This record gives sequence, C-alpha cells and structure tokens, in this order.
Amino acid sequence: MNVKVEDISNIKKKLSFDIPVDTVDEEFSKAYKKLAKTAKVPGFRPGKVPRSVLERQYAPQVEAQVFERLVNETFFKALVEHKVDAVSAPEVVDNGQLKPGQPFAYEAEVEVRPEVSAKDYIGLELKKETFCVDDKAVEERLDEMRKGQAKVETSDRKVAQMGDIAIIDFEGFVDGEAFAGGKAEGHQLELGSNTFIPGFEEQVVGLECGQEKEIEVTFPEDYGNEELAGKPAVFNVSLKEIKERILPELDAEFAKEAGLESIEDLKAKIRESLEAQENDRIEKDFRERMIDALLEANPIEIPESMVDSQLDYMLQNFQNRMQAQGMRLEDMGINAESFKQIYREMGARQVKASLILEAIALQENLKIEEDEIQDKLDEIVEASGATKEVVMNFYSSDERRRALVSQMAEEKVVAFLSGKAKIEMVDKDALENAGTAEE
Repeated sequence: MNVKVEDISNIKKKLSFDIPVDTVDEEFSKAYKKLAKTAKVPGFRPGKVPRSVLERQYAPQVEAQVFERLVNETFFKALVEHKVDAVSAPEVVDNGQLKPGQPFAYEAEVEVRPEVSAKDYIGLELKKETFCVDDKAVEERLDEMRKGQAKVETSDRKVAQMGDIAIIDFEGFVDGEAFAGGKAEGHQLELGSNTFIPGFEEQVVGLECGQEKEIEVTFPEDYGNEELAGKPAVFNVSLKEIKERILPELDAEFAKEAGLESIEDLKAKIRESLEAQENDRIEKDFRERMIDALLEANPIEIPESMVDSQLDYMLQNFQNRMQAQGMRLEDMGINAESFKQIYREMGARQVKASLILEAIALQENLKIEEDEIQDKLDEIVEASGATKEVVMNFYSSDERRRALVSQMAEEKVVAFLSGKAKIEMVDKDALENAGTAEE
C-alpha cells in the first residue's frame, strides 16, 4: 500500500491511498465468505450459496462493507506510521471504483492538532489587582447573614418605605386597555428589590395601608413581551398590608448559630473566607489577562473538531452541576445545541489557551514529576475533607489522572510566566478603567 501525506493547512492534512489488488480481493473474499454463512437464497442450502449468486444479489451491500473496512484499516494504520496527530474522523473526499480484481485508490482529509511554537512570552507586561479586603466588606457579609436569618412580620407602620414587603393588589393598562398578566391580588413586592418595572417600586413608597394610587411607568425597550416593550402604562395599585424583615441582633447567640463563640470570631471567619475568595478571583483574573497577552502575541488557528470536543466537555460539566442542584438545561430555557452556540467562542479560547501553555511547557522543559502529583493529591485530600483512599481511587483512572496532570502543567507554566513578567499592581478601579479603555 502506498500512502502520500500532504499539508492542506496548519490544521488539516490530505492522505492519498493506493491499495493493491491482492488486498482488495482478500477483503472481498472475507466479506463473501461471511455473507455465505447467513444468506438465504431459494434453491440453495445455508452456507452453500455460490459466490457468483451472492454477487448478483448483494454486490452493492458487500462493496459498501469492503469500502468501510478498507478505509478504516488503512487510514488509521497510516496515521500511526506517518505520525499524523489527527483530531477528527476522516472525510473521504475522492475515491475510485471499488471492484474485485482491481486496485483501489481514495483520498481522505483529516483535521490535525496544530503545531504551536510560542514566542514573546518572556517579560509580559501585565496589570494585577492589589489584594484588599476591608472592614466594609466584612460588615456587608454580616448584613447578608442577618438578612438570611431575618423573620418577616406584619409591620405596625401604616406607610410603606424602602425595604418593606408591600402586599398589593394591582391592575395594569396600556392605552386604556387591560393587558394579559397585568393583574394580581395579594402580590408580595419587596420595595427596593428592582424586580418590577423601573420606577414602580419607588412610587409605592409613601403609600398608606388601604390607600389606592395610579402609578405611571414605561416598559423597558428590551421587555420580554414585545407587545408591551417601550410602551407607557398605568397601574391601579392598592396597598393592603406592610411586612418588614426583623433582623437578629449581632450577639453571641447569632455567632453560635454560625458555629462560633463570639461576633469577633465570626468577623475573623468571614474575613478569612473573603480573603480566600478575593485571592482566587484576583488570580483567575490575572491568568485571563496573561492568556489574552499570549494569544495576542501568538495567533493560533484551531480545528473545529477540537472546539467541538471542548464544548462537549463544558456541556457535560455544566449538566453535572445542574443535576446536583436538581435542575436541567431546559429549566434555563436552553438545550445542548443552544448551549454550544452560546459558549462556542469561550470554548475556542480555552482550546487556544491550552495549546499555547502546552507549547511553552515543552519549550521550557516544564514537566510534572511524580512527587509533585503526590503532593497535589495530598492537597486535594486536605481541601476536600475526603479520605486519601477516596481521592486516590477517584484519580486512579487514566483519564482523570491525565486531566489532573494537565491542570498542574498549566499552573506551572502560569507560575513560570508570572516570575518572568513585568507586573504592575493596581487597585480594582484602575484595573476596571484600564479594561474599559482597552475595549
């Protein structure tokens, strides 16, 4: 068998095959022998049907089977022998006639993993956010915790104010006509939650229990109902009752509910949690900025099949997380196809990022040693609270171990590049302003 490999582009190759007649005849012979064992032809006993008779009745089906077998066997053998790093199934683009007693030729194209040679990655000029967790953030988290434990009670006040839960009856009109879905009784509306049409909640503030009022608003231009979008409306509103959230006191009892002895202990725990979250957010943002700089300096063409594989991986992870919460894709108004459309650009970027980081790892000989893997597994044990046996079993499969090593390799490259980069530390506002200017 003769095989010729040609580069169509950096991400696609064409393989041309010339298969000798003896190989073709051998495959036809195998196919007809197998068919003879099961074919039922009137006038012949099972297994005794002459090949000439089978050829008259089954030639098209046998030719299709032989074609598929020849392509599969020769193509994948050629990939190995010629070291073609294919990332997609072959697409036969041209083929000759396949008949017994004749050689067979065909051409197939396949997408391949691009060969990436990274450049300009030493001395990257990057901005990084200065770490900061202030007392205000701690107090805000405390307030969130108090609101989460608040009790909703009927208020003694008769006048609604921001933060109240107003129990209202309402009916809406556009051009003097009531519209579908614009009427409700006993509706609970938290004033200040911005869940209603802009301007509505502010006009409920100041109403007294039992009072009725006409509230004039305009539906947003991007409102979900096109028949109402951008139109002015009038709502007849009646305030029936006022409820308010009673926040628990910040005392030792409140701290004990969170498993701590005092409010000071609780504040310290909150600060520790916020610091971990902020550090993680800052590092992720910095990594993204680094990737942006690398991809700008190293444009990469990637095969669509690699993007498709990444999207399949992303979709599976997303579905697993939703399933853990008792939800499905359809609950968010999307399906697998629309998910892939929405996240295609992100998937492509992730593929490019992985390729450029892998190239740098190879060029700088940054490898993951066995002792580093063991240290990482120990970290996972400590962070997850699971037993070492459980963690080791989880990463015993080749696929999960490769994924872990790949993640560790990328982390090592990022650490290497950070050590070589020119980093300017800036506060959050300056970083956001710089991002806006770049856009």
